Amino acid sequence: MKGFLIAAVSVSAVMLQMASISIAGVDHSEFVTGPLKEGRDVTKQCLECHDKQAADFMKTTHWNWKGTPNHVKGMEKSSKEYGKFNMINNFCTTVFNGKDALPMESCGKCHAGYGWTRSTFDHKDKTRVDCLVCHAQKNYERAAVGCDIDQSAIKKGSMNIEAAAKSVAKPGLQNCGYCHFYGGGGDNVKSPGLDSTLLNGDKFRDVHMAKKEKGGAGLLCQDCHKTTDHKISGASSMMAHYDAHVECTDCHSGTKAPHQKSKNKAIIDKHVSSVACQTCHIPTISRGQATKVGWWWSDVGKNIEPKEEFDMETFMKKKGTFKWNMNYVPAYAWYNGKIERYMVGDKIKDHSKPVVITKPIGDIKDKTAKIYPYKIFLGSQPMDSKFKYLNTFQQYESLWKHYNWDKALKDGGQDLGLPYSGKFQFVNTIAWLSAPHEVAPKENALQCGECHMGSKRMDWAALGYKGDPMQNGGRSFAVEHKKSSKKKR
Repeated sequence: MKGFLIAAVSVSAVMLQMASISIAGVDHSEFVTGPLKEGRDVTKQCLECHDKQAADFMKTTHWNWKGTPNHVKGMEKSSKEYGKFNMINNFCTTVFNGKDALPMESCGKCHAGYGWTRSTFDHKDKTRVDCLVCHAQKNYERAAVGCDIDQSAIKKGSMNIEAAAKSVAKPGLQNCGYCHFYGGGGDNVKSPGLDSTLLNGDKFRDVHMAKKEKGGAGLLCQDCHKTTDHKISGASSMMAHYDAHVECTDCHSGTKAPHQKSKNKAIIDKHVSSVACQTCHIPTISRGQATKVGWWWSDVGKNIEPKEEFDMETFMKKKGTFKWNMNYVPAYAWYNGKIERYMVGDKIKDHSKPVVITKPIGDIKDKTAKIYPYKIFLGSQPMDSKFKYLNTFQQYESLWKHYNWDKALKDGGQDLGLPYSGKFQFVNTIAWLSAPHEVAPKENALQCGECHMGSKRMDWAALGYKGDPMQNGGRSFAVEHKKSSKKKR
């Protein structure tokens, strides 16, 4: 009996120890041994225990930069894969332009692997997985070019790869932010509401991500973006593939359902079928610092005196003209879970109108759609005058050096790009970028008068309403009104 009790106590102690480990994370410092000269040296040690995790990660869009286009209307059944590696945007435009996809040498710094610097890359080599960029909690740095660890930082002594490897734990905001804060070439350039100010922001910056001592919930990205076998939920308005949508009701439902104690609960609940939570709870976007809202490539090579907007320069000779905005009211559109997306090679039917790079699908008659907030991103890009598609031009190691558009377009049409006819013209582009972050405290949520009663926040006509629904009837009335108007015609 005594032996049984000792055994039981021992088992209990082990279980308690394991429980504490599962909460705090395993201290990996005792498992890492040096010397470590490069990132792949670290990965080889990780694989001794985490071979399955590497195999799982290599099936994800974070690793392959592409997936089936289940997010794009009309392409849901396609087996061809699309993603960052073979799509186009109106920021740096493409990563695959030029002979042998040379720009990957620079763009690959945000790939969670080592060595993807050209069009070919061994996606089956587990030792090339960069575990540290997502898991290191100490001074880990990637090189500006070369898709690798920053060897210069190691030589200078500003980074210790062994210390970085020993610090691994569950990803923090800084890990995800390493790429997502700096997408598009700089801090808060692309994704509205995702920038480095979140790391030390208070609850008014983002009530979910702010640390508890600053009034927030202290959540990490993966608390909302649930992860299974390294597949991370979330549907980017720029990307063709998603593994799962993230909904506010994933947490805020049942006993945690919102508005239960609100004196306006009945009125607010009527909005739920038409208005997304984010629309009321994100009153303005980019509250921490300015975000880029326009990029005109057509000004590359010109001699324009740069000015400043929100402490940001509005012109770079090698990139063109920019526009910035901060703490501003988003645009609003219906979204039913699908997007329309410009794909490489798509013919442009009317180049007098802005070419839509990405836009949410949905309208007032679509019962599955709700009104969501967006950042509008405008710009200009070259269109082939003969083939009528957006050109893939080589910016890195080409346009950025000589400002010669003909040469950059010829270079960018090689290999994985599109043929350049020899003639081009600039066209305007527009992208609707979803703004789901920067949720404000409930006391800062929009009030009735900020959308209704003469407010200009909402463009009711553009959303399909006859006028302010508070005065002219809600969504069902608007739909019926349209139907009756058609019958009268």
